[in-house]
Amino acid sequence: MDKILRIDVGVSGGPSFQTDSLASYAGLGGRAMTSAIVAKEVPPLCHPLGEDNKLVIAPGILSGSVAAMSGRLSVGCKSPLTGGIKEANAGGQAAQVLARLGYAAIVLEGKPADDTLYKVLINKDGVKIIPANDLKMLGNYDLIDKMKAEYGDKVACISIGPAGEMKMAAASVAITDMEMRPTRHAGRGGVGAVMGSKNIKIIVLDDAGMAMRSPANVEKFKEANKNFVQGLKKHPVTGQGLPTYGTNVLTNVINEAGGFPTFNFKQGRFDGAAKIGGEAQAELEISRGANPTHGCHKGCVIRCSGTYHDKDGHYLTKQPEYETVWAHGANCAIEDLDTIAMLDRLDDDYGLDTIEMGATIGVAMEAGIAKFGDAEAAINLVKEVGKGTTLGRILGNGAGITGKVFGVERVPVVKNQAMPAYDPRAVQGMGVTYATTTQGADHTAGYAVTANILGVGGSVNALKPEGQVDLSRNLQIATAAIDATGMCLFIAFAILDQPDTFQSLVDMVGAFTGKETTADDVTALGKQILTWERDFNARAGFTNKDDRLPEYFKKEKLAPHNVVFEVSDDELDQVYNW
Repeated sequence: MDKILRIDVGVSGGPSFQTDSLASYAGLGGRAMTSAIVAKEVPPLCHPLGEDNKLVIAPGILSGSVAAMSGRLSVGCKSPLTGGIKEANAGGQAAQVLARLGYAAIVLEGKPADDTLYKVLINKDGVKIIPANDLKMLGNYDLIDKMKAEYGDKVACISIGPAGEMKMAAASVAITDMEMRPTRHAGRGGVGAVMGSKNIKIIVLDDAGMAMRSPANVEKFKEANKNFVQGLKKHPVTGQGLPTYGTNVLTNVINEAGGFPTFNFKQGRFDGAAKIGGEAQAELEISRGANPTHGCHKGCVIRCSGTYHDKDGHYLTKQPEYETVWAHGANCAIEDLDTIAMLDRLDDDYGLDTIEMGATIGVAMEAGIAKFGDAEAAINLVKEVGKGTTLGRILGNGAGITGKVFGVERVPVVKNQAMPAYDPRAVQGMGVTYATTTQGADHTAGYAVTANILGVGGSVNALKPEGQVDLSRNLQIATAAIDATGMCLFIAFAILDQPDTFQSLVDMVGAFTGKETTADDVTALGKQILTWERDFNARAGFTNKDDRLPEYFKKEKLAPHNVVFEVSDDELDQVYNW
């Protein structure tokens, strides 16, 4: 990965491209690359859909190698949803393929001169940018079928659905999985809208004829990778729980802990949780001939993905993940897996963030647009978004906008981004992360469920404010560094509990890059990424007043524990004091 591909969509006569050296971005990958470029090159006060914003797509430092779990892709920009810096992360095949093609980043920049839509083809021979108005408003599934017919089934694709073309703030960027289905999404923050604003419908990546990326120290790398894989397989979460039941293994766990947001964050337990949890889901999938254990990219050894078939035994969607099952299930009081799977399919096809859409429908239900528990109404609301009706455009711009339009006070957002599947009153470490992360409410930014609920990496009482700031701070630093490597965040369970597994990761990075690497170096990288992001947000106008939860989380007691969020504002302001 020794070059950056820049595509200027604003050139007269259609987009042009050039290949640049890495220069000051040398040695960066994933979130480090996207945040560095956005922080340095994007004016913080620019309009997110205007010519000055840039969409940066970057594989991780280890992507394209044989390193296990290294297939994550970072997509960065100024967010149309939050107005701050954004990094959205996805699995699938694109990161591995892009890295093997030698690109450390693709940067989409400028403003199109007209409404012509384009596709981009990147292979060993170079880059082609091709007008593609025949692809306008295609859903991701039909779009990928067209690409398979044209380019075969060995390529990887990065695409947007109709929501991205309509520049909705909940629009995602889709990444194809190993079976070339558009099931992996850089979902959060409206990155799909920024890709849509550049009139790029799809990027097709073909690494035929390209070799795996080679480490600087082959033997040391091979040994570290072997030890790393062994560590993942021996940990109960990464070796047993996630492979057996997928991420939805958490539904019954978080529900029992009283932190499973239900009825638009009104209570922490859902009576129908057992019907939609990972155990019930896996049993149903197996009975229909689907597979609850599946990797989203080559080199995945955790294999927490899966496939979901309809009642007739036909493929419908990927295995709905925990966040999706919560968002379209418990949060809306829907306890039917087939409904949740259909909503997941629609979100992926239209190119929408399932978390934002589930939270948005919850707000719409509170507003009386539909009744809680009405599965048919929920499906119809997502279809409104896909059609781009007036109501659909409101919903497609997220929970915050929907709450304002319909006069709802109880809107679970931070920096205008919807909260994921952990109520911050019952999992207070997650509340600290939601409030203070640069990304808007985002569980992946500092996954305090580890110590709050699962007893991974220590134990911090989930219902008390003590220790939550230190927990969230350390996790945010570690997460930023992991996001730079291209590693799946789920490796955190094993590396937090097993020092030897963490050391194997550090050794693997050092052996690959040829630079002596220590745990302190990993920490320094995480801090540097967060510093870039915080600086961008400050220049965009964010202050510590934006690092807060909505007031009702401090006032409304959450059943069953009858607790409120108790971490003080003064404590929240200490998260980035290192």
